[in-house]
Amino acid sequence: MKAAISIFIASFVLFLLVMDKKRVKSIFEFISIYWFRLAFSFLALFILNVVAGFFGVYVPVNIVSGLVITILGIPGLASICVIAFIL
Repeated sequence: MKAAISIFIASFVLFLLVMDKKRVKSIFEFISIYWFRLAFSFLALFILNVVAGFFGVYVPVNIVSGLVITILGIPGLASICVIAFIL
């Protein structure tokens, strides 16, 4: 398993060396935007869970809910709310 991880990291580094700086910068910018959105979605889920807890509604805070909100944005948050209120 350690060999597979080492090979993956080495191939990723070689792949980055082959690419130009502009492309590498855009890839890391894309990744950083989604990491920020993922962190913000967990914050939104936590706040929603606390607020909905006053009304007796449980909103799940897990990786799937976070990824749904990260990818879909506001419609994802609305869908998680609707699913939580229905169930």
